[in-house]
Amino acid sequence: VLIIGCGYAGLPLGERLARAGHQVHGLRRSASADGEMIARGIAPVHADLTDPQSLAKIEPAFDWVVNAASSSRGGLEDYRAVYLNGTRNILAWLRPRPPARYLYTSSTSVYAQNDGSVVTEKSPAEPHSETSQVLRETERLLLDSFPAIILRASGIYGPDRGHLFKQYLKGEAVLRDDGSAFINMVHVEDVARAIEHTLNQGAPGEIYNLTDDQPVTQREFFAWLSETLARPMPPSAPADPQRKRGLTSKRLSNAKLKTAGFQFQYPTYREGYTAEMHRLGLR
Repeated sequence: VLIIGCGYAGLPLGERLARAGHQVHGLRRSASADGEMIARGIAPVHADLTDPQSLAKIEPAFDWVVNAASSSRGGLEDYRAVYLNGTRNILAWLRPRPPARYLYTSSTSVYAQNDGSVVTEKSPAEPHSETSQVLRETERLLLDSFPAIILRASGIYGPDRGHLFKQYLKGEAVLRDDGSAFINMVHVEDVARAIEHTLNQGAPGEIYNLTDDQPVTQREFFAWLSETLARPMPPSAPADPQRKRGLTSKRLSNAKLKTAGFQFQYPTYREGYTAEMHRLGLR
């Protein structure tokens, strides 16, 4: 197995696959995480997706390939370089020996719905933002070239990750507009578990929404944090059109993934953030 972009979700995925008996390789640009990968049973590999010559140094001899690379929150050009052109480079590199399974982690930001409607994999995926358009173009390129499995992940949270939660703990959170916009989340452990599950049981060429069972409005989320931690609600503030996640309001459905047999360890944000509160000693 090769995990391209063996980072926040790739590390727990690699550890799970190694424990299951797979020979796991984790690809990153630098050696900064080699120690952590080795400790989890992952063999480090170094290459740059944006450089075909860098990839060419590695023999493409993998049965499964997972592309979980991140643009590190870069802008439009970074998105094009890492996601779209990176995928082109990967496909060219793998052409002499295609893997039996190729899984790509995309984003639910490809859905532009803002009316609070339920969104399934059959819903239109016509994003407005340029970065999300790059992700959608990458999906099309991949599906036209290879019967890949695509997981569209919603907002990933977990240890040291979760923007609204971290802002709330710092006392910096604000309730945007009337707080009625829906947010969708998934715990990082469920991301790793879902990738492992779909590698084993998912259908090639299919797209799955990777999100937990309960979309929640921003107001409801902060109200739960306030009640659970006995802290005040954040102050209200106007909507911020510059925030990527503030541009949509939708209720993502995970029915297709669950029909494929996947069960969530953290079915809602309550279980996931309660675990994080215990980890931080807040409860």
